[in-house]
Amino acid sequence: MTIDAGLSVAPTRRTLLVGTLGAAAGLLPAVARAADPEKVPALPGSGEAFEAGTLTQLARARAAAPYVAPKVGDVPAVLKGLSREGYEAIRPAEGRAVWADRDIGYVLEPLLRGSIFETPVALSIVENGLVQPVAYDKTAFAAPGLELPDLAVGAAFSGFRLRARFEGADGVSNFALFQGASFFRLVAEGQDFGINARALALRPADSRGEEFPLFRALFIETPAPGQPVVVHALAESESATAAFKITLTAGRDVSTASIDGTVFARSELDHIGLGGMQGSYLFGPLDRNRVDDLRAAAFSVEGLAIHNGYGEPIWRPVHNPEALQVSAFVDRGPKGFGLMQRARAYDDFEDDLRHWEQRPSLWLEPLDDWNEGAVALLEIPSDSELNENVFAYWRPKAKLAKGAEMRFQCRQHWSKGWPDPLPPEIARIRDSRCGHGSTGNRRLFAVDFEGDVLFQPGEIDVDLGASTGTITRQDRFRYPDRKTLRILFELDPGGERASELRLALRRGQTRVSETWLFRWTP
Repeated sequence: MTIDAGLSVAPTRRTLLVGTLGAAAGLLPAVARAADPEKVPALPGSGEAFEAGTLTQLARARAAAPYVAPKVGDVPAVLKGLSREGYEAIRPAEGRAVWADRDIGYVLEPLLRGSIFETPVALSIVENGLVQPVAYDKTAFAAPGLELPDLAVGAAFSGFRLRARFEGADGVSNFALFQGASFFRLVAEGQDFGINARALALRPADSRGEEFPLFRALFIETPAPGQPVVVHALAESESATAAFKITLTAGRDVSTASIDGTVFARSELDHIGLGGMQGSYLFGPLDRNRVDDLRAAAFSVEGLAIHNGYGEPIWRPVHNPEALQVSAFVDRGPKGFGLMQRARAYDDFEDDLRHWEQRPSLWLEPLDDWNEGAVALLEIPSDSELNENVFAYWRPKAKLAKGAEMRFQCRQHWSKGWPDPLPPEIARIRDSRCGHGSTGNRRLFAVDFEGDVLFQPGEIDVDLGASTGTITRQDRFRYPDRKTLRILFELDPGGERASELRLALRRGQTRVSETWLFRWTP
């Protein structure tokens, strides 16, 4: 990363459910200053050249001009009033999607504005180095029970869906989705969309209020058969503009997004979120005490994994708290972090509709030096599995001065399995559970470590501690057939309302496991 030139509150559960739907749809844009749109540098038009630095130069120029917010009040009522299901029923007519008539292994489907997606996004194809704006033609869409209206040029779309022919497959299936604020998501073959990624976040959970950069234009290069798809994205808000080159590669087990981004500061930025990712967590084995639900669990994110710059692998299970929880894992030069879905069996959830076991994990690895900062984790109270209430991102320590710019590079891995790499000498945390303790408000925890290293010669030592309260019991149970070692312990919190728990395994002075961290609250 190159640069040029924990909050604690306790609002009610419902006030915190800002939800990614409202934010993603652009319902909370920054308030624009009075500005003359004619003075804002224009997007490249039909037939104009599009080169490697075109979008970065445009973002730099627009950052020097006054911000003009997108017009969101002109969505026709027939589209604006659609339910989620009604909106999702709109699809391209047979053979009318972009590239549908070309054997390149991808089909691009423009997404109309409507329902909660009000922000207009200019869509263009880049072919042979020239810009070709995607035109709106209502006959190109199938909309059951609807008479689609005429829409203004440049104001018809809110994003796009990309379908890919995965290796060995006959047809195309879901691969990528760009829609809402600066959100996008990928899947590997056969997965359901789950975690959202954010190209840029500003002031998440900040007392000054969050600012949502919005995708304003997406330029998609026509790929050669079998090659990645390159998306050039322009994002803007009151305080910043940004240009992103996002290279998308479809895979059977892992799909990747390689990101080269540059952020330009319209005003000083002291709370930037890079590599943002968010998903849902309603309940699981650690917090069933408030749940009356026949399912075993309901979440698209099980925990936050971090490989910090000091060589320590960390596993932090997430949960659904009573009040907003903000955690910061201070670091320098992180090796990677991600929101992971380690539960991969139907029996982990027993949900016949949502099939959480099919949702991707998202692991991010920096490709340049991210220097000093912290991995931030927000856990927002939720009473609905549709709320993406878990958010993780990298917060650089350095401020970005007004008029300055910052470039960063990273690669995201969207996977069916556990893409956070661990060496064989490190045991992985397979499961975490919590329930009633022996008496009063005591809590009993079980943490399962999995790996061959646990059953090699030499005694395993347990490092276990609590920031407040007392550990009153500690046991271990060995299961060689499952390569699992369970650590069982009881916490007596006394009169405390929170305790930071830490658990790791070692053999002598040698680390042999991930470090398990958890914030207990009643």
